[in-house]
Amino acid sequence: MGSVRISAIVFRSPQRGGERVPRRPVKLGWGVRREGRSLWTRNAVRGISVRGERRKRDSRIEWRAWDPTRSKVAAALLLTGNDASDMLPEPGSTCLYLGASTGSTVSHIHDHVCGAGNHHGGQVVAVEISPRMMRDLTALASKRPGLVPVLGDARIPHAVAPYIRSQADWMHQDLSIADQAQTFVKMAGAFLKPGGTGLLSLKAASERSSDGDDDSRFEKAARILGESELEVVERIDLAGLEDQHIVFHVLLPATD
Repeated sequence: MGSVRISAIVFRSPQRGGERVPRRPVKLGWGVRREGRSLWTRNAVRGISVRGERRKRDSRIEWRAWDPTRSKVAAALLLTGNDASDMLPEPGSTCLYLGASTGSTVSHIHDHVCGAGNHHGGQVVAVEISPRMMRDLTALASKRPGLVPVLGDARIPHAVAPYIRSQADWMHQDLSIADQAQTFVKMAGAFLKPGGTGLLSLKAASERSSDGDDDSRFEKAARILGESELEVVERIDLAGLEDQHIVFHVLLPATD
């Protein structure tokens, strides 16, 4: 495919009340860019799509579409009211992904953190409890140096510790369990580096409670995070892309 010329079309975004969004590419990081309502990552395995996503060339670089309706991280990057680049890990970082599924979102993080042949020297530890999902994740990792698939319980620190090389610069949790917030605080305490970034993807149905609606469940999670050592930077409602989902962007403050 030849290079694609990006026009400067301006259109209305349905996600935030119809505000005008430029289609001109905006760089969010080394391997991530935004074009209007779409996100793209610099493909670490040129010529191969992970889940049938669109690819395109821009000069000598191949980009893969990152679908925000199938990735809570991508949705949060589009819907944040802050600088989206603050939510991304740096190339070469150590990253921990709890609840990796088949690895679609993981692959986009790998594109950015590791790059082709892992020339950045990054590490993305992807933990998944389902053997069926792990088969796909392992196949993905075979073509992506720096991606470490772990079959295990993402709620248990000692199931993860042997595989991660150091404290994590960045972590994301997306688990369909009760008490997600408590688990996130525990795992961040075990693995997140001071100054590190954390994202908690929370679905209302996962926060089981005998009383209260979705809002009260999200408020409970916000309270748990607020009472921990973590600093809540932003609570991002994914409505319009992932209904009944919230992403909490947090930091673990650096020590003096």
